[in-house]
Amino acid sequence: MDQQTRPARRPGRRRSLTVGRVFGVPLHLDASMLLLTLVVTVIYAEFARDRLGLPPLGGYLIGLGFVVSLLGSVLLHELGHALTARRHGIGVRGITLELLGGYTEMDRDAPSARVDLQVSLAGPAVSAVLGLLAVGATLALPPHTLAHQLALQLALSNVVVALFNILPGLPLDGGRALRAAVWALTRDRHRATEIAGWVGRAVAVGTAVLVVLLTLARILVPLALPLMLLVVFTLWRGAGQSIRYARISRRFPLVDLRRLARPVLAVPTGTPLAEAQRRRDAYSPPGAAVGVADGAGRTVALLDPVRAGRVPAERRPWVAVDEVSRPLTQLPVLPVGLDGEQVMEIVQTHPGAQYVVTAGEDVVGVLHIADLAQLLEPKRKMNT
Repeated sequence: MDQQTRPARRPGRRRSLTVGRVFGVPLHLDASMLLLTLVVTVIYAEFARDRLGLPPLGGYLIGLGFVVSLLGSVLLHELGHALTARRHGIGVRGITLELLGGYTEMDRDAPSARVDLQVSLAGPAVSAVLGLLAVGATLALPPHTLAHQLALQLALSNVVVALFNILPGLPLDGGRALRAAVWALTRDRHRATEIAGWVGRAVAVGTAVLVVLLTLARILVPLALPLMLLVVFTLWRGAGQSIRYARISRRFPLVDLRRLARPVLAVPTGTPLAEAQRRRDAYSPPGAAVGVADGAGRTVALLDPVRAGRVPAERRPWVAVDEVSRPLTQLPVLPVGLDGEQVMEIVQTHPGAQYVVTAGEDVVGVLHIADLAQLLEPKRKMNT
């Protein structure tokens, strides 16, 4: 149950369905929820039938009801994060429920360690309250009844969610709380994030060892092992992403669009592709992008290297550069005054290979995503 502060469209995100708003916060359901619904319904249906002697249909209805109740608990957990963040002036882009829980997406990071701590612990606090209420209901209801079983499962699930999420490692809520504490001590948010990420990896390894031991001791049913290992993998990957993001964000001040942008060599509309490429190759400094200028000398399009590369060499003298170019209106734009964090937000929201860097109505140059990646992650090899 983590809170994401990256842009709304994250790389590699699966498609989700928007189902409405809760307290004004958009609610999305990930496609993986279908798998969760099927697996938990079947497992809990078999459990309910064995314990309560229900017919097959009744068992599956109870299993489905448990899934709905569990999703409601997860939603309330995420609302704890969302409403606390909004109370501190942090915009909330939405809540997504997925296979392994959910996450709340905010438009910016917390302004201070204190606020970060409050937002992080709000979700586990909601789960703890729900768990205590469910425990009270379990104790009050007659045992071996349908209501008792549902209350018991909700109590266990919410208590487990609350305890698991306060483990001190990213991407868990407890990891964000640890980050807030280290941030307050060191005054360095990036270092705090990296430390909490490495602790998150240790938590993932410890969880994997515990899951295997519980399975060997027959405390955990073998059917649950794949799901638990998926949780471990998700923790490890989330911790790694946190470490990487901390290292990248530390280099945000180095982003200078005027320096990073490659110059644009404008050629008149109708220029043969071969001639445009000849001029580019003779241009100094090397690496310039090729633009197409209209009759007034304004750059209106940009040569698409991929489309140009598909044209056979013998045809390039007969193909106009316009035919393998993209209008500037179809390309994402980066105003020259943006800082590193704002540039990353646009890049992640609008993925692409090239971005037009502008100063007012003038084209300053073209930013290649490979150049930005090389600046932010100099040790990673990027294809240019």
